[in-house]
Amino acid sequence: MKKQKIAVLTGAGISAESGLKTFRDADGLWEGHHVEEVATPEGFRKNPDLVLEFYNQRFHQAREAQPNQAHLALKKLEEKYEVVVITQNVDDLHERAGSSNIIHLHGSLNTCRSSANEDMVFEMPEEGLKMGDLCPLNSQLRPNIVWFGEAVPMIERAAAEMSTADIAVIIGTSMQVYPAAGLIDYLPDGHPVYIIDPNADQLPAQKNYTAINEKATLGVQQLLQQLLD
Repeated sequence: MKKQKIAVLTGAGISAESGLKTFRDADGLWEGHHVEEVATPEGFRKNPDLVLEFYNQRFHQAREAQPNQAHLALKKLEEKYEVVVITQNVDDLHERAGSSNIIHLHGSLNTCRSSANEDMVFEMPEEGLKMGDLCPLNSQLRPNIVWFGEAVPMIERAAAEMSTADIAVIIGTSMQVYPAAGLIDYLPDGHPVYIIDPNADQLPAQKNYTAINEKATLGVQQLLQQLLD
């Protein structure tokens, strides 16, 4: 018998419990910087040293973090379901927790890419990136992160996965960042959606939505009780 398919959309809330702060704070700043300074192509052209150092710090912080019970519980879902994790996060905590099918919408801190050719992707050096680190095209290497104003290359694959899912699970995301927030619209009508967030009952809901008003670690445990029993 074919397994039912669960599409899981995760955001910053699941990584926060591993000690990784959400990039954007309540005041709109990312670690004390305006978004335009560190998360746009224009910011990189204006001050590449600042941008590289910003992501080097995020890279090393993410490496020190450990997967939490929410990450590990999503792996457990694979015992009964086909699971695809679609994450807006740029850390590798889902990978280290053992999830086998992961789509990174916004790139990965563990990789870098050519400034001249986005398809030329390389492993991030242990020490991070600095100016003068070049790709084989003699172009500066940059973080393999999707910045504001850039296309989201994995969005079509993510939409295709959501369109063939039997169940959707949304964890730790406000559903306000597009195009990721629009992915839920690809879920076939009538299929159940579980939303895990401390403010889940305040998010736009439809009749097939089940709100689990908890942080990710507690909420995913409750989800397992409902889906694995």
